[in-house]
Amino acid sequence: MKIISDRYDKALINNLPRAQFTGRIYIIQSEQEAERAVSFLLAQPILGFDTETRPSFKRGHLHTVALLQVACHDCCFLFRLNLMEGLPRPVVRLLEDKTVTKVGLSLKDDFHNLRVRGKFRAGTFIDLQNEVQDIGIKDMSLQKIYANLFGEKISKSQQLSNWEADCLTPAQQVYAATDAWACIRIHEEITRLMATHDYQLQISPDPSLT
Repeated sequence: MKIISDRYDKALINNLPRAQFTGRIYIIQSEQEAERAVSFLLAQPILGFDTETRPSFKRGHLHTVALLQVACHDCCFLFRLNLMEGLPRPVVRLLEDKTVTKVGLSLKDDFHNLRVRGKFRAGTFIDLQNEVQDIGIKDMSLQKIYANLFGEKISKSQQLSNWEADCLTPAQQVYAATDAWACIRIHEEITRLMATHDYQLQISPDPSLT
């Protein structure tokens, strides 16, 4: 019986063992490479999905999405959109696909930011922020949800790094791949828990009453 909380205590996360993607990572920098990558990805049963944008430290100045990361169970493709024009046709094909389930977190924000680069109609996607509510989890962050379900920490140390750098560092690559891969793990665990009822939900005290 797995014990989960409706709200995970962030203070507990630092002491958890680190979760990290250990599969193959492929850097995609051209439309030709994207075409081959998308053909491979659309042959997979499920995909994890996330984006990264270079942080802006000037008020009112925002960057466009620099990276789209799409993972399957054992590999992840990092599409360096900042090195390509707009949204390449293969990426649009991936985004509009209705045959393969793609799982992400806060997809509304990702879609809005991607549409700055180009138009598309989203295909088959599952947003984990909706799905976790089915088992009573109220947290909305990937780090908290993952810690709650698996007792492991997803590091956010690279979140504010430069995603438009000439070359992504190994740490950036693993960070990006881990976020996309973690979406698959969360979705599959929620599906399992819903099917087996093999969990107990702990309700946190209402902070308004303390």
